[in-house]
Amino acid sequence: MQDRPILVIGATGKTGHRVATRLEAKGLPVRRGARSSAAPFDWDSPVTWAPALRGARAAYVTYFPDLAFPGAVDKLESLCETARDADVEHLVLLSGRGEHHARLGEEVVRNSGIDFTLVRAAWFAQNFSEGYLRDAVLAGVLPMPGGDIAEPIIDIDDIADVVVAALTEDGHKGELYEVTGPRLMTFADMAAELSQATGREIRHIPISFEDFHANIAEAGGTFVADVFTAIARETLDGRNAATTDGVKRALGRAPRDFADFARTAARSRAWSAAA
Repeated sequence: MQDRPILVIGATGKTGHRVATRLEAKGLPVRRGARSSAAPFDWDSPVTWAPALRGARAAYVTYFPDLAFPGAVDKLESLCETARDADVEHLVLLSGRGEHHARLGEEVVRNSGIDFTLVRAAWFAQNFSEGYLRDAVLAGVLPMPGGDIAEPIIDIDDIADVVVAALTEDGHKGELYEVTGPRLMTFADMAAELSQATGREIRHIPISFEDFHANIAEAGGTFVADVFTAIARETLDGRNAATTDGVKRALGRAPRDFADFARTAARSRAWSAAA
């Protein structure tokens, strides 16, 4: 029933706020789940889960900061039990490509007894404009580990479009959409595209994983640094150096190119020092 709301967990996050906004633009009832929202949802406070899920038809599930974080999979299993008790009909899970713990999380949702859609995503392009790498881009550098490993980086707007389709259209239940951008790019390639979009030089600087951790810790704290360094160590080994057709299968169109993301972000002044 379309009068039952869709719960968006992590509604203040990069993908969550996009998904919630798109659903609301379709005139659908949305329950924004975040720590400070009218329907509070906090992964660290299980007592918030049942009230947030109560009455919801479906839920978009993201785990902050990532399913790779210790304890995340156990919490996800408990959430699925709570969702089943609340008669939630459909779960759409955001997962990480090439991550062991993310695969474990996928299996939890797959075996939950609730209809599901899995969205397994490559690295986010918006990490450069909204995330932990924005300040580095502002400084004209892109310090990244992994050498010349290539990544099919994805625009988060494509992820949001896939999630909304899964939540609102027929034919997506039981599907796994592994979503990537349309081409493989090294971090040097990304730096070149960012330079072109911003009109100023942005240099890729190959660094160690230890230096990567130190840089993130300085910007976002040790908690975030531990998670993203673990993900980088696991995934920047060539395992993800291939594109997929997940966006095409879900939406019937090609994914956006990184160059398009960079130009759009530059036009919106994402890299303005005052932004």
